[in-house]
Amino acid sequence: MVAAGEPTHLSDDMQSIGRAAVAAADELRHAATELKNEALLAAARELRARRVDVLGANADDLRAARTAGLTPALLDRLALDAARVESMARGLEEIAALPDPIGTVLSRWVRPNGLAFERVRVPLGVIAIIYESRPNVTADAGGLALKSGNAAILRGGSESERSSRAIHACLAGGLAAAGLPAGAIQLLPTQDRAAVGYLLANMTEFVDVVVPRGGKSLIERVRHDARVPVIGHLEGNCHVFVDRDADLEMAKRIVLNSKMRRTGVCGAAETLLVDSTAVSTHLGPLVKMLLDAGCEVRGDPATRAVDPRVRTAIDKDWSTEYLDAIIAVRVVDGVYEAAAHIARYGSAHTESIVTRNSATAETFLREVDSAIVLHNASTQFADGGEFGMGAEIGISTDKFHARGPVGVEQLTSYKYVVRGAGQTRP
Repeated sequence: MVAAGEPTHLSDDMQSIGRAAVAAADELRHAATELKNEALLAAARELRARRVDVLGANADDLRAARTAGLTPALLDRLALDAARVESMARGLEEIAALPDPIGTVLSRWVRPNGLAFERVRVPLGVIAIIYESRPNVTADAGGLALKSGNAAILRGGSESERSSRAIHACLAGGLAAAGLPAGAIQLLPTQDRAAVGYLLANMTEFVDVVVPRGGKSLIERVRHDARVPVIGHLEGNCHVFVDRDADLEMAKRIVLNSKMRRTGVCGAAETLLVDSTAVSTHLGPLVKMLLDAGCEVRGDPATRAVDPRVRTAIDKDWSTEYLDAIIAVRVVDGVYEAAAHIARYGSAHTESIVTRNSATAETFLREVDSAIVLHNASTQFADGGEFGMGAEIGISTDKFHARGPVGVEQLTSYKYVVRGAGQTRP
């Protein structure tokens, strides 16, 4: 049904995309692992062969983004260089090297009546992936969907349109080389916002699940408007808790990397919590290190007392995902208060504790109910590649279906296969 004021040609185009995706998904359900891998490896070769084209398209996107006044954090997400193109190519090769999840028997058992049961992995079907800024998501999402036997409908942000099209051309080349349908990975041909609305509300007969990846406003819109299930996270308000038993040098390395390695990623730490009994030994050096590295620190009274450069934190700071060189710092009374702070202000994404006390670490890992919890490691390990998944579409903070990095296995469901010998139910 076409909404009032919606161009008929948009409806026609979207319906055509949906039909092509469904047809491709039906073919991919039965596609041999070798064919899917061939397409992925060919796409990786295409990325390397067309690197100049991809970087040229990205340079055009960056020029337009700077003119539009995008923030440094968003520009960092958008920017590609030779190393990032190579990383995309390697990511596709790593996805190809992963075991094919489709057809995997997750469990099997036999009932007393002789019925034999199996729980078997199957694709989800057609996945719509809506994302902002990061053009590498085009390669990651397309590759993961293909390996897991799903068709993908991709909608990148307007700021990365040229880059995404150049990358998609490489994926299309890989599909063609393997003889797989072009409908397996489609990029919406328009930046018209109405296309997203149509995709979310009028494509239920074609789309099985939507995965949003971007800022809070995008994800809120997807969750509000989608008429199919959504896998995604709202925000990445991540925490590092430095315990009284933390090694200071280790804590400094982990805190600096968690915040400053890349400030614009969802796994970047946004709040530092320090145990009250470590104020005299740990708080000052950690705050000075962050400030000297160019990070703005917003702190509670105890934090402000250690360095005059610290700005006053307000309540909003504890729940803010800055995606910038800004961090909120607070002193807490032990691991339980740290867990309570995270439960109140966090987004259930990624949290880390730094401590040499294994009992305290286990308490933190048990008490903090986030998708990813770490001990003595940077929050920036919240990444599918670092988990050995090859790549990921995003980090899910949902508790249903997928949680944490959404990789190949998380883009599958399962069905029950039951084998009998003439049994009937009494």
